[in-house]
Amino acid sequence: MTTIRVLLCLAAMQQWHLHQLDINTAFLHGDLKEIVYMKAPLGLIVPDPTMVCKLQKSIYGLKQASRQWHEKLTTTLLKLGYVKSFSDHSLFTKCIKDNFTAILVYVDDLIVTGNNLQEIIETKSILHNTFSIKDLGNLKFFLGMEVARSNQGIVLYQRKYTLDLLEQTGLLGSKPASTPMEYNSNLHSKSGTPLNDITSYRRLLGKLLYLTHTRPDISFDVSSLSQFLDSPTNLHYKAAIRVLRYLKNTPGQGIFFPSNNTTTIQGYSDSDWAKCIDTRRSITGWCFFLGSALVSWKSKKQNTVSRSSSEAEYRALAMAACEAQWLLFLFRDLGIAHPKPVSIFCDNNSALHIAANPIFHERTKHIDVDCHVVRERVLNNTIHLLPVHTSLQLADIFTKSLSPSPFLKNLTLSIFIFLF
Repeated sequence: MTTIRVLLCLAAMQQWHLHQLDINTAFLHGDLKEIVYMKAPLGLIVPDPTMVCKLQKSIYGLKQASRQWHEKLTTTLLKLGYVKSFSDHSLFTKCIKDNFTAILVYVDDLIVTGNNLQEIIETKSILHNTFSIKDLGNLKFFLGMEVARSNQGIVLYQRKYTLDLLEQTGLLGSKPASTPMEYNSNLHSKSGTPLNDITSYRRLLGKLLYLTHTRPDISFDVSSLSQFLDSPTNLHYKAAIRVLRYLKNTPGQGIFFPSNNTTTIQGYSDSDWAKCIDTRRSITGWCFFLGSALVSWKSKKQNTVSRSSSEAEYRALAMAACEAQWLLFLFRDLGIAHPKPVSIFCDNNSALHIAANPIFHERTKHIDVDCHVVRERVLNNTIHLLPVHTSLQLADIFTKSLSPSPFLKNLTLSIFIFLF
């Protein structure tokens, strides 16, 4: 999903063409490398009931069907001169002089973008002759996400998905909430009484998780509620309903990729120490911008318990540094230069001092690996660490529930929300 957002951001800046394709009966095109037999399907009359069918091609239901289809598509694109990205194996690029074309694959759905319309038309023609495709024209609806384009830029949002979710839960006429979660909410595994129907809670959280691809403002709340999937309670379900009431307030909110933008990457890293009441693990939050457009973010509970806020911040910084490195790899595969180090803003001075201090002592040796991860990227000019005031920390929204005023201020400062 990060690659999709990066491509849309670049397409808005470079005025690239954006087209969408769908492969008809994709899995039936896969070639089998081993001998596979199957029972005769219902309705097929065979002289002997013990006879079986030998498959000549891949079919739906085989465990290797998706792999064989991807291999067949990859082989075809490589013959057309495309290069497979090492940072994202679903991305294929082709660059000849000043002509650039990129194809992003999700099973049988393809996004084709580039600055040469003739190359895109020729690629469509060859793919149609090889696989039989459905040309959906300009990109407007992809994987449940809607795309709107104008001279000002591109908007990625899930308005229809949100309204359908509200209708399914009967909350279309509910009272909107100003924030997705109550301020300083202290939910834990024993809050409330167990639900009789846990399936409905799990189904709801699954749909909300998919919505976070275009709604970073609910990432922390949905991530927090997801940790109670094994035994949810009535209070957990009530908190999930509040997220829906917040969505009712702005169902058409999404990510905006402006046309007037730059290719400079900068990020924000933050953590909330010992946030989880059950395990006392900290929450990691980071986000990365391409110019002024948000393209990547994360809200996640850390794997281990941190003994200090500095350690928690440093673990979050290590994860952000790895994401910055991956974004640079993606830029390299897209043929985009990023000569300057990626700036990462952190509001914890202790973590910045640890990154600058090459001496490890008793207070830092237990986070030796994370120290090396960050310092190595600082020394080779991959990232550049900068301090930021807590009030300007844009990753704060990914680590804790905020009151309405700071929450709205955070959204305003980040400039990544667009109402549609």
